[in-house]
Amino acid sequence: MIQSEVRPLFMFHRLDSGLLGQDVDVKLYAVQLRYAVTERLALIATKDGYIEVDPANGGGTDGWADIAAGLKYALIQSEEKQFVLTPGFTFEIPTGNRKVFQGNGQGELNVFVSAMKGWNNLHATVSVGGRIPMDFDRETANIRYSGMLDYWVCNWFIPFVTVNAFTTVTDADVLGLESEGFDLINFGSTGASGHTQAAFGVGFRSRLLTNLDLGFAYERGWISKNDLFKDRFTVDLIWRF
Repeated sequence: MIQSEVRPLFMFHRLDSGLLGQDVDVKLYAVQLRYAVTERLALIATKDGYIEVDPANGGGTDGWADIAAGLKYALIQSEEKQFVLTPGFTFEIPTGNRKVFQGNGQGELNVFVSAMKGWNNLHATVSVGGRIPMDFDRETANIRYSGMLDYWVCNWFIPFVTVNAFTTVTDADVLGLESEGFDLINFGSTGASGHTQAAFGVGFRSRLLTNLDLGFAYERGWISKNDLFKDRFTVDLIWRF
């Protein structure tokens, strides 16, 4: 649905030892924004914030994430049929700090289309998209696909399950890895092309007020033995205005 909202979030992301020879914790403090220009068109800011990278053996660092913003449009929006079809795009500007694996390349275009269908209290959401770097030597390109099922038990408990996956389709020249950084980091891996990475997630939302939701999610990586994605916890608030 097209609506105006502010979404502060905290993400605790654990990476496997294949990155620095040891497990690495990544923490993100961010705010996503969506502003409904019309009933069908919205401005969206999907990536920003501050990142902390903490290897298990010490020597952590921190810095700013890149900034990504764009537009989405409700091509089909039917309350009667509980169906919404929304294409959109964002452009990621390499404004972040390289010490936290940001700020590399010349930017990245992210195009997507998502659809949501409801059957009373049950809802299914699917999304397909692609990330296209402006500099293929510094960042890899990938195709993304995801799905979510949620069920409105009551205002206080709206459980959901998710699957988020992507397939890397090009190699870059930055790090000798066979995995990429999922949705937060583009390492510019040299050997990730053709590899599919995925995470299965569970969580719930609570409708605290008419215009305020609290959410929690846990995701765990699977499919690829070379996947750096170990698991991730996310806590967020959504304030609609």
